[in-house]
Amino acid sequence: MIEARLKLAWPGFGLDVDLSLPGRGVTALFGQSGSGKTTCLRCIAGLERASEAFISINGEVWQDSRTGIFVPPHRRALGYVFQEASLFAHLSVLANLQFGLKRIAKDQRRVDLAQATELLGIGHLLERHPQHLSGGERQRVGIARALLTSPKLLLMDEPLAALDSQRKSEILPYLQRLHDELDIPVLYVSHAQDEVARLADHLVVLEAGKALASGPIGETLARLDLPLAMGDDAGVIIEGQVTSYDHAYQLLCLRLPDTLLDIRVTHAPMAVGQALRCKVQARDVSLTLHDSEHSSILNRLPVRVVSEMPADNAAHVLIRLDAGGTPLLARITRYSRDQLGVHPGQALWAQIKAVAVLA
Repeated sequence: MIEARLKLAWPGFGLDVDLSLPGRGVTALFGQSGSGKTTCLRCIAGLERASEAFISINGEVWQDSRTGIFVPPHRRALGYVFQEASLFAHLSVLANLQFGLKRIAKDQRRVDLAQATELLGIGHLLERHPQHLSGGERQRVGIARALLTSPKLLLMDEPLAALDSQRKSEILPYLQRLHDELDIPVLYVSHAQDEVARLADHLVVLEAGKALASGPIGETLARLDLPLAMGDDAGVIIEGQVTSYDHAYQLLCLRLPDTLLDIRVTHAPMAVGQALRCKVQARDVSLTLHDSEHSSILNRLPVRVVSEMPADNAAHVLIRLDAGGTPLLARITRYSRDQLGVHPGQALWAQIKAVAVLA
């Protein structure tokens, strides 16, 4: 478990959080600029010294202001990845990686050079220098260098923020591999909801230096009382399991957790039994009173209305739905709500186009 109780006061800004986070997987710190995300990370790294603090990483105390414990940054077993890779320009990629490797004694190394280069797909770049790398390649090298310190915690401060959409698409699969294949807890700072939905297991929502919410990603994204629900990219994630694949139509059938409900997704082939994470955006969910087979919309799920919240657009409302235990959000017009008579407890059908499911 990661425990971080932090109090810090600056002119015009204060940080006051009490977080108990999973000791494995990816925890995302999400919020707008000025919410305190990076300050949290810097306090955990020891780069900022909170006036009142208790920081413990899976039982190892890094700071306790009550007893005077403060482990300096260079003695904290962490890797830190910034927005910019900050590689040594005069060194080759290999030499940059070896710099990270030399920081840890041989008998304490848990990640070796071959593993790091394979995980990040940078084996063909080892002889190049940073000025001959793309932004995405530099960032992958920076992540590999951080991993080679065999950290007990990996801190990532908006590692994709400086990249264009093409470079982000290039690097995201590698970040997912780290999530799937390494048993190193990650604290990942971002203000991009799609990024968080794709990578995180646990979500902390920060605003003005305080934690508005902290919980599993699926449940937290579905909360109507958080700012997340108001954005145009609001939605939920579904962790499903592949039940079949239609090669003729390139459609994958995905079983919702703990149900007999399936959704179809346009996707490359996957083996039956494999897990897949999808995002369903609220704006892509429509509601109807009755099921209809005569529609181009392939996904029609029986749902129950849980609650309603006014949206940021006065013409819209947000509806939270339950699909056999899986939460969904729907953004519809107030007119549609009134025409359907939508109310809590009501049984409806949710419709989601297969092409709209983001996998």
